[in-house]
Amino acid sequence: MDIFLKEYLTSLRLEKNLSKNTIISYKNDLNSFKSFLEIRNISDPSLIKSEHLLAFFKSLFKLGLSSTSAARYHSSLKGFFKFLYSNKYIVENPFERVDSPKINRNLPRVLSVNEVEKILIQPDAENKLGLRDKAVLEVFYACGLRVSELINLKVQDLFLNEEMIRVFGKGSKERLVPIGSSAIKWTEEYMKKGRPLLLKKTKSEGFVFLNQNGSKLSRMGIWKIVVKYSQKAGIQKEVHPHTFRHSFATHLLEGGADLRAVQEMLGHADISTTQIYTHVDRDYIKQVHKEFHPRG
Repeated sequence: MDIFLKEYLTSLRLEKNLSKNTIISYKNDLNSFKSFLEIRNISDPSLIKSEHLLAFFKSLFKLGLSSTSAARYHSSLKGFFKFLYSNKYIVENPFERVDSPKINRNLPRVLSVNEVEKILIQPDAENKLGLRDKAVLEVFYACGLRVSELINLKVQDLFLNEEMIRVFGKGSKERLVPIGSSAIKWTEEYMKKGRPLLLKKTKSEGFVFLNQNGSKLSRMGIWKIVVKYSQKAGIQKEVHPHTFRHSFATHLLEGGADLRAVQEMLGHADISTTQIYTHVDRDYIKQVHKEFHPRG
């Protein structure tokens, strides 16, 4: 199993061009399955039956695995067995008899436009860190980025004259995302007056958003910025970095944006992932109807 797993993970890195974090997740999932098989004295993939796979998923659910995590395990194992079968390491693919788990899609928590505006006016743009934080929040909301996309944004990815930025999303997939006039203004201000004061040539490596040491901002750094200014704005909801991405998508759809355009901006491979925001949009539509219809 170890030989097959190593070969499969290498193929993911070289052929599929998946990100390091995704490959680590797949490796962890497959190692969990390997441990499950070892208890049953199974080391040869050709001996694995669909019953073993179903028993494995059953054991995961008993441990309280969420439907989202189960879907990731399903994807990891499905890909592995497809690899084994296509390379003729096994004569039958037992995964063909294993159904995909149903994902319970919870509606994401979003901010109202007014709440976003309250947060955006909080940073003190008169000092270098406040100016950086202002630019971070403006870009976050204007472009609907993932945290990893924001912290890995480089100077050469800014095309502010064209009102676009280049983003590298999941699996290092490249996309161009529009950036609004307010975010452009504050990014330009930060690049002129804030970033040069944080810049350290040996550490900064061309990243746009830097910490006090001159290195790129971390995930925790972004989280602290979002929480700090949300609390300062008196927002009662629980706000985290992804809340800005959810709010970006919801506000676009509320304004009448096309679902496929939003899908493209978010970098979703599957439109069904974007469709969760249409449920939020329906709630908004119902709210508007109730508030403004004579018999609402």
